[in-house]
Amino acid sequence: MKDLRSAVLAASVWVFALLAVLLPGAALALAVGATLAALVWALGARRRGSGLVALSLLCGAAVAVSAMAAHPARDHAAEFAGRFVEVTAVVSSSASVGADGRLWLDARTVTIGPPGHTETLAVPVRIGIAPLDGVDLGAEVAVTGQAEATEAGERAALVVFTTTGEVHRPASGVFAIAAQTRADFIDRATMLPEPGAGLLPGLAVGDTRAVSEELSAAMLASGLSHLTAVSGANCAIVVAAVFWIVALCGGGRRTRVIVSLAALGSFVVLVTPEPSVIRAAVMAALAMLTVLLGRPSAGLAMLSVAVAGILLGDPWLATSPGFALSAAATAALLLLARPLSRGLSRWMPEPVALALAVPLAAQLVCGPIVALFSEQQSIVGVAANLIAEPAAPLATVIGLLACLTAAVPAVADLLAATAWLPSSWIATTATVSAGLPGAVIPVIAGPVTAAVTALISAAIAVLIARSGSARLRGTAGLVLAVAVALGGARILLTGPLATLTAPDDWSIAACDVGQGDGLLVRSEGRVALIDTGPDPGALSDCLTQLGVPRIDVLVLTHYDQDHAGGLDAVRGRTTALLHGPPAEAKDERMLRDAASAGARLVPAAAGRHGVLGGSRWQVLWPPPASAAFTSGNDASVVVEFSGGGVPRSLFLGDLSAVPQRMLVASGRMRGPYAVVKVAHHGSKDQDPGLYAQLQPRIALISVGEGNDYGHPRAETLGFLTALNARILRTDQSGRVLLGLRDGGVAVWTERLPRPGPTESNDP
Repeated sequence: MKDLRSAVLAASVWVFALLAVLLPGAALALAVGATLAALVWALGARRRGSGLVALSLLCGAAVAVSAMAAHPARDHAAEFAGRFVEVTAVVSSSASVGADGRLWLDARTVTIGPPGHTETLAVPVRIGIAPLDGVDLGAEVAVTGQAEATEAGERAALVVFTTTGEVHRPASGVFAIAAQTRADFIDRATMLPEPGAGLLPGLAVGDTRAVSEELSAAMLASGLSHLTAVSGANCAIVVAAVFWIVALCGGGRRTRVIVSLAALGSFVVLVTPEPSVIRAAVMAALAMLTVLLGRPSAGLAMLSVAVAGILLGDPWLATSPGFALSAAATAALLLLARPLSRGLSRWMPEPVALALAVPLAAQLVCGPIVALFSEQQSIVGVAANLIAEPAAPLATVIGLLACLTAAVPAVADLLAATAWLPSSWIATTATVSAGLPGAVIPVIAGPVTAAVTALISAAIAVLIARSGSARLRGTAGLVLAVAVALGGARILLTGPLATLTAPDDWSIAACDVGQGDGLLVRSEGRVALIDTGPDPGALSDCLTQLGVPRIDVLVLTHYDQDHAGGLDAVRGRTTALLHGPPAEAKDERMLRDAASAGARLVPAAAGRHGVLGGSRWQVLWPPPASAAFTSGNDASVVVEFSGGGVPRSLFLGDLSAVPQRMLVASGRMRGPYAVVKVAHHGSKDQDPGLYAQLQPRIALISVGEGNDYGHPRAETLGFLTALNARILRTDQSGRVLLGLRDGGVAVWTERLPRPGPTESNDP
C-alpha cells in the first residue's frame, strides 16, 4: 500500500510538471489552484486517502511554482530567436552526433547576444557544433550562429545552429580527469576490430559517438538501443561491485555505503549527468541510505521519491522520452518481472523464466511510450534482449575497469580486449535480429498507436501471469487473437501476397517514403526509379509490394538525404544510375559505392535520352557544364517520360523558382503533361508560370506527414488548384499508383485522401 501511495504521488507530480511546462500561461493558476485544493482536502475531508490527495496537490503546486519561476528567463531567451548571436557557454552534457553531422550538446551558464552586446542567461541552451575536440562536460565553448526558440516543453530554451566555434576553455578539475580518462578508453576501444569496437564505449561509459549509423539503426530495430544509454542497470552494477569489494576488505555497513556513494558520484561524473543517469543515481543513493538506516528497501517507493524529487528540481524532464522510459522500465522490473517469471516457470526452468521475464517486462511497459514518438515497433526485442542481456554486465564492468586502468596500458589493453568479446556478441545479436523478416513493423506514432500497444501489452501480461478473473483472461486472449490475426494478415499482404495489393497495369508509382521522393516508372516490364527517399526500409517495402525485383534505370536527381538516403535498398539491384553533378566528397563516394555494386554510372545533362521498355525518356535539366547551377536543388535532374503505356509525365526533383524560369526559357519542354511531380515537395519556392505552361492533369506531391517545413505550402496548392490539376499527396493518400486506362489516367491510392481546403476527393 505504501508503494502504491508513493506511485500515486509521483504520477501526480509528473502530470503537474507536464501541464506546467506545456502550458506556461497556466503555471500560476495550477500552483494557486492546487494549493487551495490541498487546503480544502486537508481541513475539510475525512475520507480515507485525503492526506495522500492533499500531499499530491501540494507537490503539484510546488512543481508548478518551480516551472513558473523559470518561465521569465526562458521567455527572455526566446527574444533572441531568429538572430545571429555570439554564445559563450559551459557544456553540461555529453556530445552526441546528430543526423546532420553536428555535435549536439547541452549548455548552461550561457552568455549570449549580438556580437559585442552579450548578456548572461540562466537557461539551458542546446548547441549544434561542427565536430570539435575538447567538447567535454565542464568545458567552455565560444560559438557564433543562428538562434531559434524551442517548442514549449523542451528542456532547452534556445537552439543555436553554429557557423563557427571553438573550445574557449577546456574542462578542468575532476571534469578534465574524467574527459581524459573517457577519451583514452574510447581510443583504446576503437582500435579493436568491428563488430563491437564502436559499441564498447557506449556500453561502458555511454559514449555513442563511435557507433556507426548502421549499427545504431540495428540496435533500435532489435530493441537493444537502451544498452548504450547509461541507466539504472549501470549504476546498480557499479554500486553492487563497490559494495561487495569493500565488504571483502572487511568494511562495515557505514563504510560500504559511504564508499559506494562516492563511487556512484564519480561514475556519474565519468559518464556525464544525463537525465536517465540522474534518475538512476538518485534512486541508487536512496537505496544506499536505506541500507545505512538499517531499513528494508522498498523499490517502487524509492523510485517514486526519486522521480518526484527530480521533477521538482527540473520539471522539463517530464517531457523527456529517455527519462520516462528509464522510470517506466525500472517500475516494470519492480512490479511485473516477478509475476511474469512465475507465469513463465510453468513451461520452463525458473532461472530461464526469470531471465526472459526481465526484458519482457521492460518491453511491455516501454512499448506504449515508444509508440508515442517512434514510427516503428520492434517485434524481435524480447528475444534479442534475452540473447544479449547476459553479455551487457560483462561488457559494462570489464569496459569500465579498462577505462579506469588507463594509467597501466598493458592491463587496460587486456581488459578492453576482454570487454570486446561481449560487446561483439551484442552487436552481432543486434545486426542479425534486425535483419530478420518482420523484425520491426511501421506504425503511425501518436496516442492512438500508444493506446493500442498498451492494450496488447496488458493482454500479454495478463495471459502470461494468469492474473485477474477468468473473464479478464478471456478478454485478454481475444485481444491477443485479434492482434495476431491482423499482424499475420499484414505480414502476408506485405510479403508473399504483396503484389495482390496493386493493380497489374500501373505505370507510375509514388511510394510513401515519408519526407522525400521515391517514384517508379514502368513500361513493358522495365522499371525506372527516380530518387530513393530517406529510408531504405520504406523504399524496400514499396518495391516488394509492387513486385519490383530490379531497377533498370535509377535517376538520382541530387544527393540530399531525402532523395538519396534509401540507396542501400537497391544496392546491387540497379543496372544504370543516371545522376546529377556531385558537389561533395560524400556524393562521389556514394556514386563509387553504387558502381562497385554493379551500376553503370551515366552523368545526366539536358539532351541525354534513352528508352525504358516501350517508353522514351529524356533529361531536360541541368544544362551541360553549367557554371550557374553546379549542384544541389538547383541542379536537380529533371526527366520526362512518354509512350510505352506511360502517361506523358515530368519529374521536377527539387528544382527551385529561378531554374524553373530558366527551364521555361530554354524551350526544351512543351505542355500539356498528364502527370507532373511537383518540385521540392510542394514548397513555396515555385514559378507558377512553369506550371501554367505544363498544364498538369495530375500534380503528384511526394511529402511526409507532419513535416517541419510546412510542405506542401498553401501558395503552391492554390495555383495548382487554379490550373484544375488533381492534387495527389503521399502524406494523405499513402502510395499512389497511376496508369493508362480507357483513354485516361486511372488513379489508385493506398488510403482515401483527407479533403483539404484546396482539393476534393471527387474523381
